[in-house]
Amino acid sequence: MQEVAPQFAIRVHDLVVGFGKRVVIDRLSLDVRRGEILGLVGASGGGKSVLMRTIIGLIPRQSGEIEVMGSMIGGARDQVTQAAAGKWGILFQQGALFSSLTVRQNIQFPLRENLVLSQALMDEIATAKLEMVGLTPEDGDKFPAELSGGMTKRVALARALALDPAIVFLDEPTSGLDPIAAGDFDALIKTLQKTLGLTVFMVTHDLASLNTVCDRVAALADGKIVAIGPMRDLLQSEHPWVRAYFHGKRSQMLQPKAS
Repeated sequence: MQEVAPQFAIRVHDLVVGFGKRVVIDRLSLDVRRGEILGLVGASGGGKSVLMRTIIGLIPRQSGEIEVMGSMIGGARDQVTQAAAGKWGILFQQGALFSSLTVRQNIQFPLRENLVLSQALMDEIATAKLEMVGLTPEDGDKFPAELSGGMTKRVALARALALDPAIVFLDEPTSGLDPIAAGDFDALIKTLQKTLGLTVFMVTHDLASLNTVCDRVAALADGKIVAIGPMRDLLQSEHPWVRAYFHGKRSQMLQPKAS
């Protein structure tokens, strides 16, 4: 009998995360559908990156359940979590490239850590990933210090895709980019999501990205998801923080996408 893929790529139920006496995530529940781009928005310091890092096992939780691609996730050293980690790729804020490695070596890092492959095959994979994100094989010889901000993001994305993951986690992917570079990166994410059938979990405060790229947007406030849905639903939310965020002075450009 053929195995049926789960409807949800990520399921979070009654999650609680805190540091000392401070509770950051307070009985939060969230489902991320397979094949969608979900944008997570919230106030600075409100727990967006904490939620993402807890889902992938980097931050311990106090209680609650996390399921990724059908596997129940524990801590970073949990065997199930380590096995499930091969199903996701991560683009950390600012790229987090290894400065002493070339672009090619950065992309090959997950391959060296998780697989036993010949150097020739790893070079082929790195070249394919570079071309996938709009860079050239020659870019593979550069070091991170030689890259522009946009190129750094693309290399980090190529590294996140190295193991052909089903899910990609993006932490503020357009942070630090000018509007043109940010728009190009948004278009790249959308193209890769459609081409590869990826599920994308994107932490962002970029209003343009939320409006043009995301299938759904989840708003995090007071440690909980207080609104979730297409952009048109978020624009109609009556929650005070959501209204302040999406109807503020910097959000006039937002228009709900046509269905």
